[in-house]
Amino acid sequence: MSTDLSFLHLILNASLLVQLVILALLLASLVSWTMIFNKRVVLNRAAREADKFEDLFWSSEDLSPLYNRINAKREGGTGMEKMFEAGFKEFARLRTQSNKDPDAMLESAQRAMRIAMNKEVDYLETSLSFLATVGSTSPYVGLFGTVWGIMNSFRALGNVQQATIAMVAPGIAEALIATAMGLFAAIPAVIAYNRYSNDVERLINRYDIFLDEFLSILHRHAHS
Repeated sequence: MSTDLSFLHLILNASLLVQLVILALLLASLVSWTMIFNKRVVLNRAAREADKFEDLFWSSEDLSPLYNRINAKREGGTGMEKMFEAGFKEFARLRTQSNKDPDAMLESAQRAMRIAMNKEVDYLETSLSFLATVGSTSPYVGLFGTVWGIMNSFRALGNVQQATIAMVAPGIAEALIATAMGLFAAIPAVIAYNRYSNDVERLINRYDIFLDEFLSILHRHAHS
């Protein structure tokens, strides 16, 4: 008598707990892949916008028209644009005051740019924690389903007088599917988390460098 060991048959005939584990891992994998593709689009767009703005910034002789152009945009800017807009706006506001203090102007502009930068970094890091959680916990969740399935298989052997490989093979196979699903969910999440964390860190470094360079320009204007 042959035993159907097809993937779908094993899942449909697995115990309820193993099925729930497999379903949870499948959902986690689907959500992870959705976040992976979305995050790739977001990071690519952020890098392109940074390149575009840096070229525009360093090619502008006067920063006021650049600020007016960015401020007039209906859609919100990204990354360096927001930092530049926040810093220049605060610097220009304080510069109109009669009792202006150059150091206070620079400090206030730096604070405004730092706030804008932190908001952008928080946006870029969205969903990375979920990928890290899936990558670190999915193998253990799958292992739990495997242990439970194998435990049920051996417990069923206690009810028979003569055990054969054919009797335990389906139960062990369905249990091992949970481990495979855990790895299937974890491996892409770990790879994506490591790659995207590095991309975010590189963008943060670019933002920090731009912040320092822009502050140097404002310093010259403040003391001129």
